[in-house]
Amino acid sequence: MRSLLTAAAISLAFTLFLTPVFLRLFRRWGWGQVIRTPEDIRNPSHGEKRGTPTMGGTIFIVGTILGYLVGAYTGNNPPTMSGWLVLWMMVGFGAVGFIDDYMKVHRQRSLGLTGWRKIVGQIIVAVPFAVVALNFPNTWGQTPASAHVSVFRDVPWLSFMVLGPIVGWILYLAWVSFIGVAFSNSVNVTDGLDGLAAGAGIFVTGAYSLIAFWQFNQACSGGAALTAGELPACYPTPNPFDLAIVSASFVGALVGFLWWNAPKAQVFMGDVGSMAIGGVIAAMAILTRTELLAVLVAGVYVIASGSVVLQRLYFKVTRGKRLFLMSPLHHHLEMRGWAEITIVVRMWIIAGMLAVLGIGFFYVEWLSRT
Repeated sequence: MRSLLTAAAISLAFTLFLTPVFLRLFRRWGWGQVIRTPEDIRNPSHGEKRGTPTMGGTIFIVGTILGYLVGAYTGNNPPTMSGWLVLWMMVGFGAVGFIDDYMKVHRQRSLGLTGWRKIVGQIIVAVPFAVVALNFPNTWGQTPASAHVSVFRDVPWLSFMVLGPIVGWILYLAWVSFIGVAFSNSVNVTDGLDGLAAGAGIFVTGAYSLIAFWQFNQACSGGAALTAGELPACYPTPNPFDLAIVSASFVGALVGFLWWNAPKAQVFMGDVGSMAIGGVIAAMAILTRTELLAVLVAGVYVIASGSVVLQRLYFKVTRGKRLFLMSPLHHHLEMRGWAEITIVVRMWIIAGMLAVLGIGFFYVEWLSRT
């Protein structure tokens, strides 16, 4: 417990107190937000945000790493492969977003990497994650991830390897890549209003910290329990406490960052931040064996990206008509006259409700096995 609390506290203090220092550096380096012109976007009020320091996601990425390492070693719980894998996804996806942000700032245009280049970069990060996660077994042969599709835990009959090792590995790598790309881009789409993505991320990753901690308290005791089925309600998740530490550290970093990112934002997270959040969510979902449950826990991001998909499908089917005034959904609400702070707070409420609902279903599934 000391590791978990220390990690969260260090990350919180880092982003809360050091963000102004980073902002001075960002202004000196010219890292100002580039906003699309009124000709490109039918919401010209966003133009007043032009020049606000961006790429603030680098702040909570560094804060998370520092808090996690200090918390892990202070509490005598050194990092495990599971924790390193979460950091890999956070830093790797964040690096893709950083390249995109830097191109925008350098060119002073709102266009950075093309959509497909972003996806290729995300896959380049996700594939090594997937390969490592299915190796390095512990004493009982448990690897950080599994080759099964999972909801509350692995679904025994939904194994990729049942189709053979070659086809199984291809499907497994595609599945992990899809999860990473989907959540990363969903958070990226949601990041359009001050504090929206960061505040929602606190609820989502906070929920995953609780899920991982519960798995730690209900962990299978060893190989005998796994093979004999003596503890049907236990979780064979390797290193769940380490997952709780790294996610708590990320929550602390986001809370401190939100102090400066809440409306009216003094700093934007940029794609480096939104993609890092998506990477952490994807990694936690895969490593806690709750991949499909993540659709509910991170439902606020799914709503945002889903509105974009619906808008495009409706536009094509109706040959030019629009389902929303503008997508994603939060921009549609802006166009309807909702105040930005109203949209953000209500989306936070939705994010909290969906995260709590996901935890509730997770707990009910455990009760059904006891």
